[in-house]
Amino acid sequence: MQGYKTFMAKPRDVEQQRKWYLVDATDIPLGRLAARVARVLMGKHKPEYTPHVDTGDFVVIINAANVKLTGRKIDQSLVYSYSGYKGGLKSVPYRVMLEKNPERLVEIVVKGMLPRNKLKYARKLKVYAGPDHPHEAQKPEILDI
Repeated sequence: MQGYKTFMAKPRDVEQQRKWYLVDATDIPLGRLAARVARVLMGKHKPEYTPHVDTGDFVVIINAANVKLTGRKIDQSLVYSYSGYKGGLKSVPYRVMLEKNPERLVEIVVKGMLPRNKLKYARKLKVYAGPDHPHEAQKPEILDI
């Protein structure tokens, strides 16, 4: 009986294989966008995915200000921040966050879908409110969501 060998990605081999993806967030539900982007950042879309090695790709999200929120989430969901002091918990509704800083809202939701470990996947996420971004030199591929 012949056995199969298990493949484990090595960090030095993964660096050369990283791709850049471009996502247009216009009229895409925020949760669906965050789930798909988190999957690409972790590398789970690749056959050589290894849990303890960062095999993910870079993702550039444009038009974050035009993301869609379904139902009553825009008024009921809150973004929390804590200063570390007593009474220092602040909460801001998604509507206010979407008007003032849509990039930060998308970053927070995507980071919430990423595991809390040492691999720091969120460093490979770039979010922009409008259609312009400074990553044309990397020749990002369009990622359909």
